[in-house]
Amino acid sequence: MAARSIPLSSPDITSEERRLVDEVLSSGQLSFGPVLEAFENEFAAKFGARHAVAMSSGTAALHVAMIAAGVSDGDVVITTPFSFVASANSILFERGIPHFVDIDPVTLTMDPAATVHAIETLAPQGRLRAVLPVHIFGRTVEMDGILAAARRNGVAVIEDACEAIGASADGVFAGRWGDASAFGFYPNKQMTTGEGGMLITDRDDWARLARSLRNQGRSDSGSWLAHDRLGFNYRMGTISAAIGLAQIRRLDELVQKREAVALRYNELLAGIDGVSPLPPARAGSRLSWFVYMVRLDEGIDREQLQAALAASGVASRPYFPAIHLQPFYRERFGFAPGMFPHTEAASTSLLALPFHGNLAADDIGYVCEAIAVAIRDVLAQRS
Repeated sequence: MAARSIPLSSPDITSEERRLVDEVLSSGQLSFGPVLEAFENEFAAKFGARHAVAMSSGTAALHVAMIAAGVSDGDVVITTPFSFVASANSILFERGIPHFVDIDPVTLTMDPAATVHAIETLAPQGRLRAVLPVHIFGRTVEMDGILAAARRNGVAVIEDACEAIGASADGVFAGRWGDASAFGFYPNKQMTTGEGGMLITDRDDWARLARSLRNQGRSDSGSWLAHDRLGFNYRMGTISAAIGLAQIRRLDELVQKREAVALRYNELLAGIDGVSPLPPARAGSRLSWFVYMVRLDEGIDREQLQAALAASGVASRPYFPAIHLQPFYRERFGFAPGMFPHTEAASTSLLALPFHGNLAADDIGYVCEAIAVAIRDVLAQRS
């Protein structure tokens, strides 16, 4: 087959995004202003939240939520070791301690029963401050038991929905169970602002604090250069907000286009030995496809497969390295291999394939054919 060059991801940008950006550039107001307010208001309305606070990144939104939850020196936050490292890092920013719970080996989300057990065990010790579930790869965590246990024990729930905008379970959107949630808008996400994020909450006090913290701790009165608390430069620029405003208006379309690509991958990969798509969402829930992941059978050398795909012009990436085995976490907390076996199994067997809403059908076919050829060659070399 003739070689192509198929990147891992590509943002879905139309003339409407460009028009709104041009309007901002023409206005000369590149920070705050009506476009940012419109983005926040429409985002909040989309998910039925009282408040949406635009941030410079999803990481910034997570950090601010940790502060709002009162996380400080030595406080414990329950979360997953299978995520982008920013989720756990947000705990460390406030000198908290992550308490990892292993994942369900099928869904790859935090094991709900183990999470409830951790809440009930740690809460009586007095230092458990929050639970941080991560809706991984656009799949929602099973939240009912976790939420009930957290409420019984007076523990805040902060959702990392950075990979799951538009996902839902039993009629509830990802990001609408907890006290607050964070969304991220990096260019490979379902919707993008280039760089940027959003915190949503129904709590007036948390929203007020978030607006202050993102702007160097600016006084609640808004007085010029009056700062009531230590804050950060976590503002979202208006150009980013203009892109986001167009994208949130297109969110349903963006999610549907990505779903169609994922379903086509599922069909074509079904007959290829050595590689398995992840399972579908359970009844009553909906995935919002962030990346398209496959699980490799034991005995398939992932690096060798990646090299073969790259030789055919197909990009691929492993997702995610286990957080507890990152050097910094091992040094600081003494984590070691074998502590979270399901996370470690996922981190060594999953591979992300090229994926975005505008991926052409013949490109999907090319990727799948390249995988079939590469796996056949890998297995032949092994034998």
